[in-house]
Amino acid sequence: MRLTIVDGDLLDQDVEVIVNAWNRNIIPWWLLIPQGVSGAIKRRAGYEPFKELSRLGPIPLGGAVITSAGRLPFRGIIHVAGISMLWVSSDASISKSTTSALKLAKDRGFNSIALPLIGAGTGGAKSDRVLALMKESIAKTEYDGEIVIVRYAKS
Repeated sequence: MRLTIVDGDLLDQDVEVIVNAWNRNIIPWWLLIPQGVSGAIKRRAGYEPFKELSRLGPIPLGGAVITSAGRLPFRGIIHVAGISMLWVSSDASISKSTTSALKLAKDRGFNSIALPLIGAGTGGAKSDRVLALMKESIAKTEYDGEIVIVRYAKS
């Protein structure tokens, strides 16, 4: 496994699959105004990944599901439930979301994955804390591909 931490835009990474820091998928996507990572994905990928996501039903907190990438150049988008129904992330939801995303990437045979700081935006967690939790979770996984953690930075 190779871990890289970069400042930039998640959607500009040269990887096979990206992670969308989503929610529990209980509220219909069309009722939400996606912000942050989800908003950027919606603008560039189109609605198709979110339509697919709505058909997958509720996601357990810390769980992960995969959809197509819409108009994005990736092989898929892994959506993780990093925030609770109260729109708050926790150490457990961040760690479990990271682990779930990497397990799904491994099971699907993806060799590279890019993740945002899960729970640091809408979830309200401090970026440094999120990065530390994600690195701890990554160190415990069996994923052996390339991992890129992207700290958002405007270009």
